[in-house]
Amino acid sequence: MDYREAGVDVQAGRTFVNNIKDLVAQTTRPEVLGGLGGFNGLFQLPSGYHEPVLVSGTDGVGTKLKLAQALNQHDTVGIDLVAMCVNDVLTCGAEPLFFLDYAATSHLEPDQLTQVVAGISAGCQQAGCALLGGETAEMPGFYQPQEYDLAGFCVGLVEKAKILDGSQVQVGDVVIGLASQGVHSNGFSLVRKIVADGGFDWNDSPALLEGKTLGETLLTPTQIYVQPVMSALRSGFTIHSMAHITGGGLPENLPRCLHADQSAQLDTTTWTVPSIFSWLAEVGNVTSEAMFETFNMGIGYVLVVPPDQASDLLAWFRQHDVWAGVIGTIIEGNQTVAGL
Repeated sequence: MDYREAGVDVQAGRTFVNNIKDLVAQTTRPEVLGGLGGFNGLFQLPSGYHEPVLVSGTDGVGTKLKLAQALNQHDTVGIDLVAMCVNDVLTCGAEPLFFLDYAATSHLEPDQLTQVVAGISAGCQQAGCALLGGETAEMPGFYQPQEYDLAGFCVGLVEKAKILDGSQVQVGDVVIGLASQGVHSNGFSLVRKIVADGGFDWNDSPALLEGKTLGETLLTPTQIYVQPVMSALRSGFTIHSMAHITGGGLPENLPRCLHADQSAQLDTTTWTVPSIFSWLAEVGNVTSEAMFETFNMGIGYVLVVPPDQASDLLAWFRQHDVWAGVIGTIIEGNQTVAGL
């Protein structure tokens, strides 16, 4: 007996590493030291910081992976994995520097996981961070055949004096919302139940989706907001705080960037809710309250800014092909979100 007979294919692992070398190389930054294949990844801190603070973030893709595996389409969930981490790191004003991934599967399929890493590479390039390394675990008997799980880890850097922690927010500040690309990577346990209970298939094309299939719509990856937001900060725009709108939606995530005695008053008529959310609410008979408490509902990222910065920032994001709109204001309160 050998390791392969026990379910672990060492040669497949070597093939996979060879497949992804170019994908990893496409994400390199000048600070990366060494190459792929070592026991660790080396990254030299960029110069020009007086009091550099490292910022870390970790996340996964959740049960959206079930959809990718059902459709045998694996090239977008890697972007989701990067986005969920780098967008979180970005909220304090940090620039994502490097990313690591962990993939676990029952039996390593090099072509399948190469597609995943292609997405991770694309996400890292969008965020401007290096794919510094990763780990692939082959665990027969732990996962079902063709199944895999993903976890991501990101490290960023911010000047200590420029950390955005909500302490700068003032009553009267304006809430700017940046559009999501759809469901992103949260709420898929509910999505899957709605689709299954309604007797739908991922290849179905409901009228509300205007010719797109459910699978195509739902696999649209999470928007990565790093480049336009970091460019805005470097260009001198004043931003008081930021929030990444993930699981729990606006009611849970927006208050995380406010004082304990502040709330947000939003106006839901100021943005267009993507049709996929209308379809899910209708088919699943989900209340508006439950929808907002589960999904991003069309707003994937939020900035809280002084009123005099709003119009220029809106123009800035339009130039970067990101829809932005004033969706509310900061009021006195107890870290709640009104108007939903």
